[in-house]
Formats: sequence, structure tokens, C-alpha cells
Amino acid sequence: MHSAIPAVLAELSPLDLSRWQFGLTTVYHFLFVPLTIGMVFLVAILQTAWVRTNDEKFLKLTKLFGKIFLINFAMGVVTGIVQEFQFGMNWSDYSRFVGDIFGAPLAMEGLLAFFFEATFIGLWIFGWDRLSKKLHLATIWMTALGVVLSAYFILAANSFMQNPVGFEINEAKNRAELVDIGAVLTNIVALNQFPHTVTASFMFAGAVMVSISAYHLKRAQASAAMKTSLRFGLWTVIVGGIGTVLSGDGLGLAMVQTQPMKMAAAEALYNTSAPASFSIFTWGTPDGKSELFSVRIPNLLSFLSTHTLDGQVEGLNDLQSQYLAAYGPGDYMPTIWITYWAFRWMIGLGMLSMLIAAVGLWMTRKGNLTLPKWAWNVAIWSAPIPVLGISLGWMFTEMGRQPWLVFKLMKTADGISPGINGVDVLISLIVFTAIYGILAVVEMKLLLAAAQQGIDESVSEKSKSEDSDKLAVAY
Repeated sequence: MHSAIPAVLAELSPLDLSRWQFGLTTVYHFLFVPLTIGMVFLVAILQTAWVRTNDEKFLKLTKLFGKIFLINFAMGVVTGIVQEFQFGMNWSDYSRFVGDIFGAPLAMEGLLAFFFEATFIGLWIFGWDRLSKKLHLATIWMTALGVVLSAYFILAANSFMQNPVGFEINEAKNRAELVDIGAVLTNIVALNQFPHTVTASFMFAGAVMVSISAYHLKRAQASAAMKTSLRFGLWTVIVGGIGTVLSGDGLGLAMVQTQPMKMAAAEALYNTSAPASFSIFTWGTPDGKSELFSVRIPNLLSFLSTHTLDGQVEGLNDLQSQYLAAYGPGDYMPTIWITYWAFRWMIGLGMLSMLIAAVGLWMTRKGNLTLPKWAWNVAIWSAPIPVLGISLGWMFTEMGRQPWLVFKLMKTADGISPGINGVDVLISLIVFTAIYGILAVVEMKLLLAAAQQGIDESVSEKSKSEDSDKLAVAY
């Protein structure tokens, strides 16, 4: 039995384990990104309301949700740095082949956007009693600008993997080289993926605000500030949800144009169809090559893919034949059941979050807070729904690109570091998982402590200096 262990370890696939490790670190890191993006704007809006009205309830809310933002921001920075190191650790062939293009927006993010937001976030933390109200307000808006710039550069890098543009192949060096940074930054996928990501982030931040507010209001801590934040959070989820739906439509059109196989996998559409129906439920063969049973809405997929009721949508089998002719032998279909169900759960969770927010707005209209216990519980526990939908959306985005690491340019199997083995990756995977598990516990304890503490009723304009120190400690 003991002699069998080395044999099993020797057979570990560095490719599969590296994909698991990168998937783990990416999904974990992205749990913090949407809350950072959404919450910084909500904090900026709350502080703007305080500056304009001088109503101290907005100052109290700014301080409370400012703590949530800072704790989350710090954790996002830590996990993001680890993620980028993996390009050199496990994916060196990928880095060598497309690093000239992929590295450009990453460098812009690190050298421009991150330092921009880090500078202004420091001014915001320590500037409460040192800057004028309007100048201090400007620092949080500059932080928000830095956050969205950072997000855009990262999304531009990812979009190159989905739709490679702005490069040419250097045959002598066998690598892709950047020739047009403008094309990379204006990639049609990035232009549509960016608003989709930002609006979905607003949904998550709004849901977190609703959850915290409901937690305190359920306990009869019905302060004017918490009433305001509850309604503000509910409206944020609705507005963010509408933006997510509209931007998702544009992203879907871009996906049909650049990655038709991904759209076909999302709908389990095996054969090219015009018009094409939208699948509510599809059951396929075990090999994923054909459909056995489905429930469909006629013409809807054509409308979503082409904005016409009779537009043609290419199917999996036809695209597989095209790719075989263009790129040689291989299976060019992604794992259908993952892409199909991830796409549906992404949409379903987003719609559920909007439904909860709409019901919440109706039930709390005219200042009514006499709600049944179940309503408060739903509000409190609704916070994870949007981020689960966002995570599934990214799983769909990345898994739907397979077997390509860079679509039509480099397969995932060709990007792995040549010198690593399965044991090395397994050890680092276990270590990363353990460390991230510990960080998750720390993060949740810090966030829950800040959330459960709620607003500080002693906060006032006169106490800004003391609160500045508290925010610094929280950071």
C-alpha cells in the first residue's frame, strides 16, 4: 500500500492541478473585488449626501460602510498579488508567449490605477480632520475612479484571452508581440464586460448594505440612519440589476461575434439553427454530443444572439467541424454541463436578488418597518446571492473558453510551465487552500464585527479626528 503512494503521486497531472489552483485563487480573490467596486461608490454617495445636507446620519453611514470597504479592500489586495504570481509559477509558457500583450494592461493596473487608488485611499483615511469637507470628499471619489480604472485594466487583460487583438506573431521568437495597445484596451469584449462587471458589483454592495441594515432593524434598532441605508441598498440592487441585464445583452452579442462556441455551450445548442430557441432545460447524451430532451422558448435565442427573431445561431457540432478543419485534431467543445448550468444559475441568482429587493421596497414603502420575521431573515441572508451569481458568471466565462487559454491562439495544455510536476503543484495547492481558509475566517470575523457593531451613535462632525484613527486601525 505504501509503495503505491509514490506511483499515485507520480501520475498527478500538473495541468489539472494548476488549473484547480488558479481557479481556486481566482474565484477566492474575486469574492472581494465586486464588493470593493460597489461599496466605494456607495460610501462616496453617502459622504456626498452628508456634505450637501450636513445631516449626521449620512456621516454615521459613511463611517460604518467605510469600515466594510476598507477591510474588504485590504483582503482583495493580498489575494490579488498571489494570483498574479501564478503566471510565472505555473504558466510560464503562457507568460512567455503572450506576456508582451497580456502584461501591458496588468502593468497599467499596478503602476497607474493601483497606486492612484492607494494614494487617495490613504488621504481619505487620515484626512477627516486635516482636509476641508469638500476636498476630503474628493479623495473618496478619486479612490472610486482608481478602483474602476484598476478593474478596467484587469478586464482588458482578461478580454485579450477571450478575443485576442492588437498583436502579431513573431515567428523567429515564436511569441505574440504587442502592436496596438489601443486595440487591446478597446477590445469589444472589454467594452461590454466592464459595465456588466461594475453593475453586478453594485448589486452585491447593495445587498450587503441591505443585510447589515436589516440585521439591526430586526432587533428594533430602528435608527433613521439604518432606515435610510436599507432603502438605499434595496434601490442599489434594483438599479444595479437593471444595468446588469442591459450590459449582459451587449456582452452576449459580443460573445456571439467572438466566441460562438461559448454561446452554443451556454444554450446546449448542438446543431446550427435559424430561428434558434432558448433552452429552459436540456438533457443531453453522456458524451455531450447530442440532445435527448429539452424545454425551449421558440425564437428567443435568435433574438438574444442577433436581435432578430429568425437569426441564425451556430451549433456545437458545426463549430466543432469548423475548428477541426482550422486548428487540427482535438475536442474544441467546453464541458457542456458546466457552461450550461453556470449560465442559468448566474441569471437565476441575479433575478432572485432583484426580486427580493423589489419585494423589500414594496414592503417598506411609506416608512413601514413592521415586517414579519421571515422577511427580515430573507433580507439578512440575501447578501451572498449576487456574489454567487457573479462567481458562476466568471466560471462560465473561463470554462466556456476551454480548451483555449487564449482563444484560437494557445491551448490551455500548451501554457503550463514545463519544469513543474504534479507533486509540487499539489503541495502549493494544499498550502494556498489552507492559507486562504484562514484568511476567510479572519475576513469574516472582521466584517461581521464591523457589521454587528453598526453605526456609532456618538459619531458627529466634532469627533472626526477620533474616528479617523479608528478607520486607520480598521484598515
